[in-house]
Amino acid sequence: MSDNGHWHSPSGEPSSGRSHDDRRTGDNSTSADNGDAQQQPAASPRDGQPPQGGQPPQGGLPPQGGQPPQAGQPPHGGQPPQAGQPLYGQPAAPPGQYGQPYGGQPPAGPPPQDQPRYGQYAPPHAGQQPYGQPFGQQPYGPPYGQPGPGHYGQPQQPFGAPSGWAPPPKPGLIPLRPLSFGSLLTAPFNELRHNPKATVGSALILQGITVVLTVIITGIVTFVMLGRIDQASAADQDEIAAGAVLAILLSMTVPMLVSIVGSAFLQGIVVTDTSRAVIGEKLSLRAVWKATWPRFWTLLGWTFLVLAAVLVVLGIVGGFGALFIVQGGAGIAIGVLVIIFGSAGFAALAIWIFTKLAIVPSVIVMERAKLAQAISRSWHLTTGSFWKTFGVIFLISMILNIAAQIITTPLSFVFGIVPGLLDPTGSDVTATLIFLLIAEVVLVLITVVLSAIMSVVQSGAIALIYVDLRMRREGLDIELIRFVEARQVGDASVPDPFAPSERP
Repeated sequence: MSDNGHWHSPSGEPSSGRSHDDRRTGDNSTSADNGDAQQQPAASPRDGQPPQGGQPPQGGLPPQGGQPPQAGQPPHGGQPPQAGQPLYGQPAAPPGQYGQPYGGQPPAGPPPQDQPRYGQYAPPHAGQQPYGQPFGQQPYGPPYGQPGPGHYGQPQQPFGAPSGWAPPPKPGLIPLRPLSFGSLLTAPFNELRHNPKATVGSALILQGITVVLTVIITGIVTFVMLGRIDQASAADQDEIAAGAVLAILLSMTVPMLVSIVGSAFLQGIVVTDTSRAVIGEKLSLRAVWKATWPRFWTLLGWTFLVLAAVLVVLGIVGGFGALFIVQGGAGIAIGVLVIIFGSAGFAALAIWIFTKLAIVPSVIVMERAKLAQAISRSWHLTTGSFWKTFGVIFLISMILNIAAQIITTPLSFVFGIVPGLLDPTGSDVTATLIFLLIAEVVLVLITVVLSAIMSVVQSGAIALIYVDLRMRREGLDIELIRFVEARQVGDASVPDPFAPSERP
């Protein structure tokens, strides 16, 4: 014990001074096991280190011992509170950032750089891969706040496509890649908008020529035959009437042949325009006709070959049926069954052959092939793609025919009942005839326009089927892309991708 009343340790250092009350309090705070071991004072935290256990003292709890310190006296342990620590009964200061030592003292040494806040990941050091990322690969996704590749207004990369993927070019009617079933259904209708002057205009011209010839030739022959019937005697009138009917029917074959010739040439025109539309070219009406005319006779030969095949099949079925029918009795029923089932069987065979040879006109025009070569080429290209080819042709035909019926059927119904409503008694025959004539002219004009549109769409569909088959089997899309790129830079050395070449 020193002169001033403090006890010294054996080493000569004064012990922590406590008052009598503090010593009594400390003597009473014994452990629960033996009751005689006094509690050791907690070591004060060193500079820059948190208290033992890493947890700050409970806010609002008195120091160990259960009694609050007296005013002006230090807490239990004899050490004054560290800087930044509140006294008993005072609210604690707001805690610092996560990882800061308790009490607000800065850690020893230089401050850390870019220390993250609570709930954030620390940024990787220079050259270090982000957490969870395989070595040598780019981080997942774009940086925070930057739009990814699928951001609105930006082209989105398809799933599974390699880095740097770009969509195939679309210089014209279709993208230069193999077409899906839906694209083959919609692209022929786009042909109507791509170059309507050359396609629909040509169709209207050829259909108009056919209608005009039908009216002129059939009208003249009918007028002449009716005059002969009126001038004939009563004894010869029946024979002359039968001859007049036959003459009128024969006169209708001329417009029919003109229609067949026009349809063959029109199909070549649409194929020519479609082949140029694929690579982004738009030809004039004169240019399309000039490019198609050298292939006209081959196209006409194919058309007459198809017509002859149909007539032969009808003759065979009808001939066998007639042989049974003329026998009478049970032969009539057998003949009818032969005609029905024979027609059904030949129809199925005709559908199969027509589908296999559907792209013959496209081969004739685009590859400038002869008729026999075009037939063999079409048969080879459609092998393995029968149902897709048939499905596209069948669905487009159904769509066009249903649309045409929706337009023409109500008009025919209205034009049929209006005369009866306007003149129920039939007293004004002249007005009724004039109305019927006007209605017939309107129906003919509408039919001509619809027929022109249907011809363009159907021929365009066959041409696009040909292009798609060659893309899938021969890589025509690569040749088309090469041709388009060469044309853009002014290189004329690349040949026409549709030009003839040595192919099976």
